[in-house]
Amino acid sequence: MSMELLKQSFYVIFHPFNGFWELKNENKGRLTLALSLLFLLAISNILNRQLAGFHVNFNRLSDLNSIEELQFVILPFVLWCVANWSLTTLMDGEGKFRDIVIATGYSLLPFILIYIPLTIISNFITLKEATFYYLMQNIAFIWFIFLLFVGTMNAHQYTAGKTVVTMLLTLVVMGIIVFLGLLFFSLVQQITNFITTIYYELIFRV
Repeated sequence: MSMELLKQSFYVIFHPFNGFWELKNENKGRLTLALSLLFLLAISNILNRQLAGFHVNFNRLSDLNSIEELQFVILPFVLWCVANWSLTTLMDGEGKFRDIVIATGYSLLPFILIYIPLTIISNFITLKEATFYYLMQNIAFIWFIFLLFVGTMNAHQYTAGKTVVTMLLTLVVMGIIVFLGLLFFSLVQQITNFITTIYYELIFRV
């Protein structure tokens, strides 16, 4: 990861309108950097859940599984990109799947910048100062949503209003995908159990 790419990612989060425009129209966006930021967020999230101070950390370390924790970052990212691409294809969006992944990936940087130092600071704050911890988390989330909004608007060349509607509909499509996925796996499990039951009945009868 070169310094030039890092400088570009910081430029995007502090100058989002110009930054996202350059990512798409001047081809400055890098898929590898977007995915690297996703990986760094997953790592910082795991570290936060395991190492945050006891005043703000209510997780039982014995119950935490680092591999399982990855799904709470990677799965929503993949769902968002797939759902947004599926939806905007029908709504005259100009963004390719690659553009959506890049815009979403670059938007994650505020989480990383805030979560890592916040995890360290949380070990030195008192219970009364925990409000600061939650405030910084909210700032990271609001910053991310704003960047995602600008990135989505630029990727598809939408108006602000259409971008808001698209983002809300994307959440709905994500829910539908999850529902259909659970329905599919439930159906597969039932079919597997049915076949297994018949198999054992035939074995015992023979």
